Amino acid sequence: MAIAFARGFRKASSFLRSSYPILISSRLFPQSQEFYDSTSTFVQPTVISRPICRNFSHGTVNLVISEGKPKFETRELDPPKKYKWLTKKRLKLKRKKEREERNAANRKDPRRLTVKGKKKKFVNAEERIKYKLEKAKIKEALLIEKLKRYEVAKVQGPEVRPHEITGEERFYLKKMGQKRSNYVPIGRRGVFGGVILNMHLHWKKHETVKVICNNSKPGQVQQYAEELAKLSGGVPVNIIGDDTIIFYRGKGYVQPQVMSPIDTLSKKRAYERSKYEQSLESVRHFIAIAEKELELYYRHVALYDDPNNRNPLSILDDSPSESRQHHENELYLSCSDTDANSEDDDEEFCELDNGSSSSSSAKEELSESEK
Repeated sequence: MAIAFARGFRKASSFLRSSYPILISSRLFPQSQEFYDSTSTFVQPTVISRPICRNFSHGTVNLVISEGKPKFETRELDPPKKYKWLTKKRLKLKRKKEREERNAANRKDPRRLTVKGKKKKFVNAEERIKYKLEKAKIKEALLIEKLKRYEVAKVQGPEVRPHEITGEERFYLKKMGQKRSNYVPIGRRGVFGGVILNMHLHWKKHETVKVICNNSKPGQVQQYAEELAKLSGGVPVNIIGDDTIIFYRGKGYVQPQVMSPIDTLSKKRAYERSKYEQSLESVRHFIAIAEKELELYYRHVALYDDPNNRNPLSILDDSPSESRQHHENELYLSCSDTDANSEDDDEEFCELDNGSSSSSSAKEELSESEK
């Protein structure tokens, strides 16, 4: 019996084309002790490395023995995820879905807020700067309108009781807050519901928590401290530098049931608001640069006249030193002309004075002769 079983097992191993292990089920063996002793070497599962069958990609093959004869049982499995998009149609559907998701995300990108119009050819630099300045101001108004959607009505936050902290307690809380490593970061999203939630989770096991304000502007840490104290009910103990605030949870702290306040934005909406704020800041910076550039253009035109009215060949005729000498000569001639004119005026004025004095003396002589 054992010899027949071994021969059947060899034939089965030659016909199998799957890479899955062969599982020999022992529950269908006869219950006699002699059979267990004779076939004890074949009861253990055996793994044989074989090439994958082409017509049976996903499935298992089990070798079982029923009524003393070896048989094979096949069972199909679900294909793995990496083979899910094997067909061309499904691949196209997948790419279409990804493209739609990208487009939906890009609709809220502030860089798409542009003033549409055809390309223009500008006569001079003044027209070009004014056109860009006008477009930038229109985009600024659009961004301000978009930011109004993210304004949340302020409701009454948790009641902040005045905590009387002595100097020794404040010193102890400062040292304890600096030594401990628990902290809450404030990134580009600013203050939103997740920041307050993290603070309450830290206060569950610690009395203090550090709030680190990344990429904060000068003076913005004070605003963050006031806003966080109002929303969380904590006490700002110390402000370290321009980016770190230590908050104390207060005496008799009880964790609230709703740790994220209602009058705060979600993580997604806070991220969208930060993008619009960043775009508005860059647009205002561009407007300031354009206005300064326009002012410099007007100053240049006042000093050196409009460059469009100048003859371009006049620059090539004279060298820089000659042109400078030419301007100096013109200035000297204009000054000499003014001096000559002033001298002529002085002479005329003297002659008039002499004439008036002679006429007055003649009048006096005539009056004396008549007498």
